[in-house]
Parts: sequence; C-alpha cells; structure tokens
Amino acid sequence: MATTEIDEKIYEEAKKRVKAKKDFYSHLGTWIFVNLILIIVWSLSGQGYPWFLWPLCIWGAFVLLNFINVFVLSNKSDIGAIEKEAEKIKREN
Repeated sequence: MATTEIDEKIYEEAKKRVKAKKDFYSHLGTWIFVNLILIIVWSLSGQGYPWFLWPLCIWGAFVLLNFINVFVLSNKSDIGAIEKEAEKIKREN
C-alpha cells in the first residue's frame, strides 16, 4: 500500500471526525437554545408544573449518546492497523 493511499485514508477519516464533531456541536447548541426558550415560556406562564424537564431530559439523553458516539467510541479506527500493514509490506519488499 502506497504512502499516498494511507495519507488519503487518514485524511478521509479526519474529515469524517471533523464533520461528526461539527454536527455534535450543532446538536448541542440547538438543544441549549430550544430548552432555554422552553424554560422562559414556562417561567412566563405562571411556573406551575415544570413540564420543560421532559424534553430537556429526553433530548438531553440523545445529546449525551451523540457525545459518547463522537468523542468516546469514534476514536477507535483502523488507520493504525493500515499503517502497520503498510510497514510490514515495505519490509517484505
């Protein structure tokens, strides 16, 4: 496997990770904005039952899952394995 192929795969993997991180931050920002609006509506409507907690917690669980997917689980990739295999092939030749 040529070095340029490895570099191309590394670039593509980096591109995917950057997009996933941007998408997460967009999701987080939307969650914060919408829930602030819901809290304001609740506070202006007499502050009865805190109904805003339902969307805040349920949507928050999905934001947390998104965070785990992007920052915890996606750090494992096969780029290291590709590089090791390429080095092995180079030594054989």
